[in-house]
Amino acid sequence: MAHNHSHIAESAAEGQPGDHRKQLWIALSVSATIAIAQAIGAFTTGSLALLTDTGHAIVDASGLAIALVAATLMLKPSTSKRTWGFRRVEVIAALGQALVLLGVGTYAAIEGIQRLFAPPDIPSSEMLIFGIIGLSANVIGILVLAGSRGANLNMRAAFLEVLNDALGSLGVIIAAIVIKTTGFHAADAIAALLIAALIIPRA
Repeated sequence: MAHNHSHIAESAAEGQPGDHRKQLWIALSVSATIAIAQAIGAFTTGSLALLTDTGHAIVDASGLAIALVAATLMLKPSTSKRTWGFRRVEVIAALGQALVLLGVGTYAAIEGIQRLFAPPDIPSSEMLIFGIIGLSANVIGILVLAGSRGANLNMRAAFLEVLNDALGSLGVIIAAIVIKTTGFHAADAIAALLIAALIIPRA
């Protein structure tokens, strides 16, 4: 009996989730900074791609906050009623992030199509600067979360938040370069549509 109890205790310990809250705190701080910087950039330039990426960054920051709460709840001990503790919250957290991302992606797609036919003038230099700021910060977040992305669904969702936002920032940079070198302002709307195309299937 003693051996059996010991084996059960060892199995339970092995099944406990790791504590990834430090990585999530760092990634959340970076994402929140990105969201603020890109919101300023979107307001300053009027870029739809930057605005879409700002919405994406805000959702990412919210998603990381949800992931942080989930990571905290997942560490609660199991009870007779909840034999796996609160570890199911990782699935609920991922679902919440997906639903919000669907909303952002849908808005970007609709607005992007409208702007294709009437693209506004975009100050490409400012757009490029804010795109580079966003990409640089996202790379930091990727490096922070990369090592723990396979730990559970919650951490995987958090990693994908930052990775896809980095791709969105890259789209903003490419659009800014195209506008600056060719004067093709519809590149902004095209970049927004590409960001939406990243968001919706991922969600």
